[in-house]
Amino acid sequence: MSSTDKIKVLVLGDCGVGKSSLVHLMCHSNAIASVKWTIGASVDVKLHEFNEGTPNQRTYLIELWDIGGYKTHSLARNVFYNSFHGIILVYDLTNIKSHENLRKWLCEVFTAKDSSKDNCRDRDISQLSTNSDNYFDIELFVEMNIPVVVVGTKLDLLQTSVRTRLSSIAEECGAEEILLDCHLPKSLAPASTNSVKLSRFFDKVIERKFGEKSVSRNPILRTVDLTNSFEQNFQSNKKHNISFVPSNKYSHLD
Repeated sequence: MSSTDKIKVLVLGDCGVGKSSLVHLMCHSNAIASVKWTIGASVDVKLHEFNEGTPNQRTYLIELWDIGGYKTHSLARNVFYNSFHGIILVYDLTNIKSHENLRKWLCEVFTAKDSSKDNCRDRDISQLSTNSDNYFDIELFVEMNIPVVVVGTKLDLLQTSVRTRLSSIAEECGAEEILLDCHLPKSLAPASTNSVKLSRFFDKVIERKFGEKSVSRNPILRTVDLTNSFEQNFQSNKKHNISFVPSNKYSHLD
């Protein structure tokens, strides 16, 4: 496996929402024995089978960057926001504030990624008002085209019935939402709904990074963006009886 096949995914959320427990569960398929506060960032790795079950199946190394949620470290975190390919937003189902703050985390990441934007630049996420829509620029997010998945943790502590609708941040990002108990390994058991959603997210991340590279291994995965190029070359390839099936399956806005 080439080093270029490594994928960097940021795991973001407030302090204490269970990011480290989630990462451990994803990478090791069991509950973490003891949890320590993350200072700076902690990195764990997961092997993911892209296009699993197809002739084009390939193994990729997913680097999961668990970013510490301390408010006082917001300026120092920028160093971890370079060259990432996907985002896992984590919140505590029993803490509404942690869900509201996910927009602030997106703002922090994307303004660090694009310093030309003035929106909330150089501001601690704790200083941004949750009553303002200015701290999250959805147009900037769409422009960056970064796959996102939203994870709600501590399902075991939730007293009320689980919501049947997506959280507002998941709706805005066109992302899937996963609700789970990080202490329960079967929450991400193979073939479970949560596991399928997570696998689909990683596939999107890989497809975005390696787009044309992965497409070359499987023409059916070609995106709509390649349609014009295909049509221009269709006549020259006609003798090979090439067929094209456009799909936006791997777009993070589906």
